[in-house]
Amino acid sequence: MLSDRQSQILNIAKRHGRVQVEDLAQRYEVSVQTIRKDLNDLCDQRLLSRVHGGAVISSGVENVGYDARRGIAAGEKAAIGRAVADLIPNNASLFVNIGTTTEAVATSLLRHTGLMVITNNINVATAMRPYPDIEVVIAGGVVRRSDGGIVGEAAVDFIRQFRVDFAVIGVSAIDPDGSLLDYDYREVRVAQAIISNARHVILASDATKFERSAPVRIGHLSQVNTFVTDHCPVPSIHAVCAEHRVALVEALQPARSETAALPEAVD
Repeated sequence: MLSDRQSQILNIAKRHGRVQVEDLAQRYEVSVQTIRKDLNDLCDQRLLSRVHGGAVISSGVENVGYDARRGIAAGEKAAIGRAVADLIPNNASLFVNIGTTTEAVATSLLRHTGLMVITNNINVATAMRPYPDIEVVIAGGVVRRSDGGIVGEAAVDFIRQFRVDFAVIGVSAIDPDGSLLDYDYREVRVAQAIISNARHVILASDATKFERSAPVRIGHLSQVNTFVTDHCPVPSIHAVCAEHRVALVEALQPARSETAALPEAVD
């Protein structure tokens, strides 16, 4: 049984993806110790998972809703989008897959010229369609009502027709060993096809993905050429990038960004 406050905290987490101890203590005018107890109770029931300073929706087999995901780390995703766009030159071909972070990348690419963008994300196609200097090609397949993602074998077969300069991919979770994870095996199949048919693969993912887990394996960080995040607090991820010569770009900590193996910047 949950108390009224705990039920409200859970609903807040469902709307926003995560909650912060200090914010909740102020909202309910109780001590941080009281809020920590509430969060521990919710975590004991596997409704939330504790992270530094708060908790996130427990992410075992089901993703957070699309509207909530759009609100999680929105500023960080915008910074990642700008950093990725700086790596992609004009007159390039690229894949952009499903995800709120890849949608932020698409928004930052709107001033580019001569792009050919192949996507299985209806939101990306809708954002880019009005721009005459960008050609948009959209995959066929099953459209997920939850977020406008196009998945399934038809989308996989479509993607395999292309060989592009860049792929911009997102993931739902990143394990400390560098495993890239997602929830929908149909989406994973499309993501794997995208990785296999791009000359340079860019992973765009904010730091909250280090705090989560998901059941389906897309691949490994070693299959990526460049990893763009807002910041990377996980030492093992730095080690994986160094070992496999993956360029790590921390969009909100440019002094710590590694530049080896980066593609040419935009014109």
